[in-house]
Amino acid sequence: MTTHTTPLCQYSTRVDEPFLDELADKLTQHGYAVMDQTFNPVAVQELRAEFDHPGAEFKNAGIGRQEDFTIARNVRGDRICWLEGRTGAASFFLDAMADIRHGLNRRLFMGLFDYESHLSYYPVGSFYKKHVDAFHGRSNRVLSTVFYLNQNWQPEDGGELVLYDRADKQVLERVVPHAGRLVVFLSEEFPHEVLPAARERYSIAGWFRVNTSTAVNLDPPE
Repeated sequence: MTTHTTPLCQYSTRVDEPFLDELADKLTQHGYAVMDQTFNPVAVQELRAEFDHPGAEFKNAGIGRQEDFTIARNVRGDRICWLEGRTGAASFFLDAMADIRHGLNRRLFMGLFDYESHLSYYPVGSFYKKHVDAFHGRSNRVLSTVFYLNQNWQPEDGGELVLYDRADKQVLERVVPHAGRLVVFLSEEFPHEVLPAARERYSIAGWFRVNTSTAVNLDPPE
């Protein structure tokens, strides 16, 4: 697995051009990218602290959207809190994702319109069974992201993100959730799952969206 090894930025809102070039190249070639050392350690630590913020209200994650939404702990066991720019660290992360959105639009003409994300906490033993983030032609989510916040993660801790090929026949990557690692992939193309972990697991999951609103059909809310 080839990963980006130069820090993306030093706790600022700027995203460097070599990072964007590498990300765009990997998405073009493979449809997904695994990028390491995305932010400096201070930023990673402060983003991890978001989980302990007094204003963070976590709830059981569900599957489906709007009228199809349901809680199914035998499918998905994480707890989530939608990320807002209420702290410096949260604002930094969202600004950095906006930089990535603009950079990919310039390079790949993807028409990315906005970004939504949530903190994702997996208790010990929890998992998320195999799924896709968007079905062809039925969602405005086009590019998925996962940013990891787990210090000193060991192989025996489990909790890997497993990416499968488009035909769902073979494993493409088993991504260890190391702190500072960013995974980006096409939302409609790759089935994936989160394996059970032997320790608590922290990440920020998000989606870049396109604007599919019309006069009679509005994009769904987060």
